[in-house]
Amino acid sequence: MITRAGIVTVAGKPNAGKSTLLNRLVGQHLAITSPKPQSTRDRIVGLRTADGVQMVILDTPGLLEPKHDLHRAMRGAALAALREADVIVHLVDAAREEVEPLAAAAGLDAAPTAPVLLVLNKGDLLDDPSRRVLSEAHPAAIVVSARSGDGIEGLLAAIASRLPESPFLYPEDDLSTQHLRFFAREAVREAALEQLDEEVPHAVACEIEEFRETSAPVYIRAVLHVERDSQKRILIGSGGQRIKAIGQAARSRIEALVGSAVYLDLWVKVLPNWRRNPAALARLGYAPPPDDST
Repeated sequence: MITRAGIVTVAGKPNAGKSTLLNRLVGQHLAITSPKPQSTRDRIVGLRTADGVQMVILDTPGLLEPKHDLHRAMRGAALAALREADVIVHLVDAAREEVEPLAAAAGLDAAPTAPVLLVLNKGDLLDDPSRRVLSEAHPAAIVVSARSGDGIEGLLAAIASRLPESPFLYPEDDLSTQHLRFFAREAVREAALEQLDEEVPHAVACEIEEFRETSAPVYIRAVLHVERDSQKRILIGSGGQRIKAIGQAARSRIEALVGSAVYLDLWVKVLPNWRRNPAALARLGYAPPPDDST
């Protein structure tokens, strides 16, 4: 039996629905989904193996103009994923964005070498006249709804046909190449995003200080870092109610991932100006690339 395998990089502007698409393709809630922009800060790796095809799917941070060191790290992660790709899914929010070439959206001097599929997401929000206009302007585009699943089978077929013939790169039952510790961090941050408004979500980072899988229940000590005391007070909430709600939501997500009971020991600390501090970024796993890829 001939098999195909390769890296599928999902790239696009913030809030195009990249994380929702990854979760849809993998069939598991791996990546943070949030209406708040810039919620994805690093690549998320999902694996889909079916019908003789293995897709190593990379969800990437939204393509943006960097304003500080964290943004530069995010952009570096996105550009590295584009360079590694065997197939690129250029995801566009068809209900809100103008469609432009990927090179322009990413600020690249030249188009990527990998084949690029233009995928127009949120097709379920388009009326028939709008859909016709888009189809006429971009006849090669694939219209999907990552939220509802419309058009996903056609997208999968288009990706599969462009992947190289290759043995599978990972065991067929694996859902990701990343460790549970990473997804625990993301689950805590996602729960925090759901509770916060305005500028505070962008100032929140999560660090897993301890992860004991052999204990019963699984013990996880996590710290939510913010940049100012005022943000810490907001995160904790009146009488500790907000941080309690964050902990409860995060724990249920992590228990679904690890398949057992979890004791989540959650703390809030101030790490001043961490988004603009290279040492703090490295500690939190967001080190900018060594070269100037902005």
